[in-house]
Amino acid sequence: MNPTDLLDVSGRAYTYLMNGVTPAGNWTALFSRGERVRLRFINGASMSFFDIRIPGLEMKVVAADGQDVEPVSVEELRIGAAEVYDVIVEPRQDEPYAIFAQAMDGSGYACGTLAPRAGVRARRPSMAPRPLPTAADMGMGQAMESMPGMASPPPEARNPQVDMRVTMPDPRLDDPGVGLRNNGRRVLTYADLNTLGGALDERSPQREITLHLTGHMQRFIWSFDGQKFSAAAPLQFAYGERLRLVLVNDSMMTHPIHLHGMWSEIESPAGAFQVRKHTVVVRPGQKVSYGVTAAAIGQWAFHCPLLYHMAAGMFRQVSVTRHDATLGEP
Repeated sequence: MNPTDLLDVSGRAYTYLMNGVTPAGNWTALFSRGERVRLRFINGASMSFFDIRIPGLEMKVVAADGQDVEPVSVEELRIGAAEVYDVIVEPRQDEPYAIFAQAMDGSGYACGTLAPRAGVRARRPSMAPRPLPTAADMGMGQAMESMPGMASPPPEARNPQVDMRVTMPDPRLDDPGVGLRNNGRRVLTYADLNTLGGALDERSPQREITLHLTGHMQRFIWSFDGQKFSAAAPLQFAYGERLRLVLVNDSMMTHPIHLHGMWSEIESPAGAFQVRKHTVVVRPGQKVSYGVTAAAIGQWAFHCPLLYHMAAGMFRQVSVTRHDATLGEP
């Protein structure tokens, strides 16, 4: 594996866009000095993570995935595919500011301008150094072991579609991620996010389901629990039940995971409600737990929003039914 292989498709293949505009096109939003401006960052990319900063301006994060959070001030944030963050900025000077979104692997960027008048362009900030991940950053340190010949819980045991397995997963909600640690800027983490109003459902989980995010880097196979979508039965939820989903990333890539039709309420390492989101990013070697209430009957998609990962098999169907004999009445 290439030591800088953080994204499957890089800036060598892509031109990154901001609202459909190239960096040379200079997408521009206007402001009046002294006013408060709300910006909504939506990662609509098919395969990319971005690190966002506006040099010279503090960003006050006020919402995550459309849900209001206790305001937290940062200078940079990482956004995965399908994630959404709302921030408030207060430009004090009558000058343009660069809205800069660098791809996580440092291979390219999208850039626009927050400007006091039309026709001006902010100076583009210098690119952050290209990350050079350690083995631990890719989940290949002491917490990971190669699969061939290992005794491992099925369905991952001796599975030719799985090349790695995490043995000591860690929540690490306060870790900003590879390339962002100790960079001299205040960087947003999930540990900083607290949804206003608390959990939608305060019941304790009735069931716990653990799913491993699995893959084979060389064969480019992606799956849950070593099973591609084409070979996996739907996950069965009973209408109205409260569940805990636990995601363990056994792969060397960072995956955003999106459950349609239901909110994902991330828990702190101590098990307390932390933040409500519709897309949950899980880094290599990380374990993330969240509560889900099966509040909508139907067939729902549960997948990695990274297009090639989803198409290659990291996808499950969730079936929410009013009664299931194996679960009993909710």
